[in-house]
Amino acid sequence: MAEIGFIGVGNMGGPMARNLLKAGHRLKAFDLSAPVLKTVVAAGATAAASAEDAAKGVEIVITMLPAGQHVRDVYLGAKGLIGTAAKGTLFIDSSTIDVATAREVAAAAAQAGMAMIDAPVSGGVGGAEAATLTFMVGGPDAAFARAKPILETMGKTIVHAGPAGNGQAAKVCNNLILGASMIAVSEAFVLAEKLGLDHQKLFDISSKSSGQCWSLTSYCPVPGPVPTSPANRDYQAGFTAAMMLKDLKLAEAAAEQTAAATPLASRAAQLFEQMVASGRAGMDFSGVINLIRESRRGK
Repeated sequence: MAEIGFIGVGNMGGPMARNLLKAGHRLKAFDLSAPVLKTVVAAGATAAASAEDAAKGVEIVITMLPAGQHVRDVYLGAKGLIGTAAKGTLFIDSSTIDVATAREVAAAAAQAGMAMIDAPVSGGVGGAEAATLTFMVGGPDAAFARAKPILETMGKTIVHAGPAGNGQAAKVCNNLILGASMIAVSEAFVLAEKLGLDHQKLFDISSKSSGQCWSLTSYCPVPGPVPTSPANRDYQAGFTAAMMLKDLKLAEAAAEQTAAATPLASRAAQLFEQMVASGRAGMDFSGVINLIRESRRGK
């Protein structure tokens, strides 16, 4: 079993850390939030006094942080992990951040004699709790081979997407599809309502026809057809509107850097920005259907 440091044990990192403990790994955990750290310690982890402390005496360090700047600070700062961890440490960053930062931090780690992969996830809190996450991994073959058995205790699908940064590239592309498709599915249900077509009837038809997609069949934005979807819990978040907006902004930034045309991503970002501005940042992103219901054609 491995000695692992885990930095960032909140909504996603907490259940991931607990799955590592269930698999028998020894864990040193750190989080700025005392209550979430206490939960992981209660599950068997040792509390670290700082991010730097979490990286001491371990073979592997996993980070799950909010944004690129946090990753930069934790890895490259004055007391950053790259300057303080033992040579040969394997870093696994499961944060969702911009591709450029992922590649910069990975290059710094390699120069310092460390191994590193970027391994953002898909599957939300439910997937983290059930250990069914999808990991999209960027980094060298050898680092991926070391990391894979660890990732398999937290996820069901592990895909090596290529060199450093490609995990983040896969994540922003995937979530571009997710954000745009959820809006399309929501628009279809709202139009169906206005046309007098029953929700279940539309679901029964489209889920078996060319309109079939994950946003419809696994995460349907109306109550009823998919009992496990947040629509049946008043849109209690599995993946918040604020997080979707963040990912769409990352996609837009990547498109800008590469001169790629992403008109749907841009429009989707505008809609989720409206949703966040309306006070629904913490609502599940599938709740965008309510924003669409409130809109009128031409406005």
